[in-house]
Amino acid sequence: MSAPTPPRLQAQLQLAYPGFSLDVNLELASAGVTALVGPSGSGKTSCLRTIAGLERRATGRVVVNGEVWQDDRQGLFMPVHQRALGYVFQDARLFAHLSVAQNLAFGQQRVPVAERRVSLEQAIALLGIAPLLKRQPDTLSGGERQRVAMARALASSPRLLLMDEPLAALDAQRKADILPYLENLQRELDIPVLYVSHAMDEVTRLADHLVLLDAGRVSASGPTQTLLTRLDLPLAHGDAAGAVVPACIASHDSEEHLTLASFAGGTLLLPWQNRPVGQTLKVRIQARDVSLTLARQTGTSIQNILEATVSALSPDSPGQTMVALDIGGCTLLARVTQRSVRQLGLQPGLRLFAQIKGVAILG
Repeated sequence: MSAPTPPRLQAQLQLAYPGFSLDVNLELASAGVTALVGPSGSGKTSCLRTIAGLERRATGRVVVNGEVWQDDRQGLFMPVHQRALGYVFQDARLFAHLSVAQNLAFGQQRVPVAERRVSLEQAIALLGIAPLLKRQPDTLSGGERQRVAMARALASSPRLLLMDEPLAALDAQRKADILPYLENLQRELDIPVLYVSHAMDEVTRLADHLVLLDAGRVSASGPTQTLLTRLDLPLAHGDAAGAVVPACIASHDSEEHLTLASFAGGTLLLPWQNRPVGQTLKVRIQARDVSLTLARQTGTSIQNILEATVSALSPDSPGQTMVALDIGGCTLLARVTQRSVRQLGLQPGLRLFAQIKGVAILG
């Protein structure tokens, strides 16, 4: 039996403010993106700041890749400038008097040559900023500034990358422009990322793992797919609730301009995807886009109708119920009225059909 992989990040931290306290115990076992989610004031930014060493009043222990950054029992505290981390804020915080190239060089210069794991050329290529190198920050768009800020953070060859709502100040189009670059970082670099965001579209697209914070405490932690559909958690309730399923492109229909993708629960007919057969993608299915029927319907415009079994029900908003569905071992959610629950006789174990009215391709 192989030995378990040691955690890349261990953080047991406590921090008290007037009227609020943070008390978290985090373990990040691998590379990829872990999103910290929760309502405003739940402690997401405070958690990042304590890990970074920006809150000296915080007590506890932080270990990254076996290197101890803080251990108050041993009287050890590594100042922030000695921690091998990159930090991307909501605002880019570039040096206005330096060009883009000079900002990047500043990010790299504090790292000894022997410890540089990410080259400037690699950071520039990953964020697609080569055409911007000679420009000054005040001539860049908001999206361009954030890409430069991310490249500067990477140029410091971090062992841990912290991102605090890096896209919050951008409009929908600029977000859409940047998200592929963030996905590219996941694929190309073996650097764990802690990502804070209120936007569930970002979280579901980027995060492999979720940590749910509530009033400064970790209320749940686990794979994104699992936590999104747990009816005992707030993530699985409300108008934005939904499931994310991994799928594989099975075939294309060029005449109908459609793509067929297979997943654990069957197949999904999707809008045309300009991707090769065999490529994987993430599909988001919102609970409000799933209706239920006891018999397979015909003469309907809905193309995706799958056999399902009711696994659980939970009250949602007034007059609404959230229904968890097992489809071939994959969990989907359906948000229906309480009247529908009574009329259909919905209960755990009931077999029926899920009609999926819409899907979103996340990446």
